[in-house]
Amino acid sequence: MKLSRISRVVRLLTLLQSEHSYSPDELAKHIGVSRRTVFRDLKELEAVGVPFKFNSDTGGYTIDPEYFLPSIDLNLQEALSLLMLVHKASGHLPLPFKNSALLGGLKIENNLPDEIRRYCNATLANISIRADSHAPMDLLDNIFARLQKAVRKRVLVKMVYNSVFDGKEIAIRLSPYHIMYNNRAWYVIGHSSLHKEVRTFKLNRIKELTVLAHAGIRSGRAGFDVHDYLGMAWSMIPEGRMYNVKLRFLPKVANNVTEVRWHSTQKVTHNTDGSATVEFRVDGLG
Repeated sequence: MKLSRISRVVRLLTLLQSEHSYSPDELAKHIGVSRRTVFRDLKELEAVGVPFKFNSDTGGYTIDPEYFLPSIDLNLQEALSLLMLVHKASGHLPLPFKNSALLGGLKIENNLPDEIRRYCNATLANISIRADSHAPMDLLDNIFARLQKAVRKRVLVKMVYNSVFDGKEIAIRLSPYHIMYNNRAWYVIGHSSLHKEVRTFKLNRIKELTVLAHAGIRSGRAGFDVHDYLGMAWSMIPEGRMYNVKLRFLPKVANNVTEVRWHSTQKVTHNTDGSATVEFRVDGLG
């Protein structure tokens, strides 16, 4: 039976972590793949930071056995949930530090009991995720890490931002309060020196970002609560004006629409003709 990529990489890790030094030919034979596939998988492990090494005396590859975690006591569902997130969801969602997540998952997987690992691999082979489209962001790890540092240390950042509203790039000194994923993109919420108020900025529109390590946030941060800030906004930007919204959906789509909780104030009325009336009270229509 042809091994899945996940099963193959875990088998490779297990062999490399043993006390024996395996040559590329031996690895290919044990796993049941070609030498070319072995080298491709080794390259993937190198990309996520697995410290394997080649021993010129033996002509084989090894990993320090102490590099991975000790045996972990997880039941079937706990292990499956973690590995599903690492192997299935992370590849389709714009999560930061994907390589670190993959490496952490491989460490956990490599130390699971054999029967649990086999169960997870067999189950995951028949599970896939088709995520919604999201805003592309090549430098997510870099931008996210800097903003995370600034939020944690409570210091300012200086950034160049491609503003759709202004139609140009603008320079901002930002007091970052909170990082949030919403509606297919990452955002940072904080007080803008340019706008003199708390604003929301999309991470993939940040062109340059510098953490001002010695410029502390003096005020505002202590009293900031993201739930209070968002209030009853429809999405992420409260406008300070309340609207009562009432929408009627035809029978063909009524059930699909009402299955989703779109807003905390949502009220649904199912009509006798099969249609549905959905009401909201929202802060702003944007």
